[in-house]
Amino acid sequence: MVTIDSKQIAHAVSQFRASFKTRDFIFHDGRDLRRFSIAGRTQAALAGVAGITLCFSAYGVVHAAAGAVQMTGALGTPKSPEAKLDALRHELASMQVKVDRIKHAAEVHAARIEQRQALIAAVLSGARNTNLALNTPTLDAATTAAAADVVAPLTRAEARQAALAVRVRYVAERRYLRTADHFRRLGLAPERIIAQGGVGGPYEPVNTTQTVPEANADAQFRSLFMTWKKLETLEKAVIAIPATQPVTNVTFSSLFGVRSDPFRGTAAMHAGIDIPGAVGTPIYATADGIVGRAERSGGYGNLVEINHGRGIATRYGHLSKILVTANMRVTRGQLIALMGSTGRSTGSHLHYEVRIDGQAVNPMPFLQTADYLSPAREVKPVQIVAGPTDAAN
Repeated sequence: MVTIDSKQIAHAVSQFRASFKTRDFIFHDGRDLRRFSIAGRTQAALAGVAGITLCFSAYGVVHAAAGAVQMTGALGTPKSPEAKLDALRHELASMQVKVDRIKHAAEVHAARIEQRQALIAAVLSGARNTNLALNTPTLDAATTAAAADVVAPLTRAEARQAALAVRVRYVAERRYLRTADHFRRLGLAPERIIAQGGVGGPYEPVNTTQTVPEANADAQFRSLFMTWKKLETLEKAVIAIPATQPVTNVTFSSLFGVRSDPFRGTAAMHAGIDIPGAVGTPIYATADGIVGRAERSGGYGNLVEINHGRGIATRYGHLSKILVTANMRVTRGQLIALMGSTGRSTGSHLHYEVRIDGQAVNPMPFLQTADYLSPAREVKPVQIVAGPTDAAN
């Protein structure tokens, strides 16, 4: 241990003071010269005070710097390999979460584009029996923000699709109006047919995280989807409309409505049209359906009745031979029977009826072509007339 006695201290102080001698300073104030003197003792005292002040200032600066460095961790204890590995794992996990969000967002946008494009294509092509849906999941705000840059091209494609949906919906609505008008001319209420199709589905609340453009696009496509569903339901019902000829060559011997009964000579209601032909002439189904009856039935003689759905049915009477059975599914144009003169008939012909909800209607509007209509305008009384009486209907 080093010891310092009082003599050494006094000697050091004496040397310190001796280094400061009395000094003269000359100051010129612009007019006169002035002389100042500062004694050595005074200089030593000032130097001591300055030194102490400097030491305290230096200590403060060093202490503050050390605190700052300590806060940064630069002088902290070096991390262990295990701690470094854990930090790396945490960083990788965060990156994986972000990547998964971006991937999920891209998949949702791609699926949305595919579904919407399929809907547009179905409307424009008139495709039916197509399973379409708009059921892509929604994206939360965090996922949307994380994937914004990556899915930007898909978002632009969706915007173009939304603009196209407006025009496509206009096309679909015009087609729906034309089809509905066709049904009304046949005495069929399109609203009833649509109601039979039914609507529904699980409740899906509005996604409040969507931006205004996304919400507008969703509204456009949902509106297009509902228009397409109505149109599809109506166009599917077309297959149930008797719109083809029941025999190859059509002429008429008696029309729908009140006529003179061929057996009694009194006025009677004729519930169908009579199409004459040779015995054995092929009879064809005029629309898809299921055979309700294929049997002998009073004034009809041998009868085939086909239920086409939507309350529509057709009847084929006076047959010489029945080629189908009850509950059998048949298609438009399928051979179902042969012409004859069974039942209440004066000669070989087909008694053909169209019924809606059990009530007989005029079959003529269902025969679409001019070839069907022109013979009807030229009908002349002939001998081959018959058919069930109104009571037999």
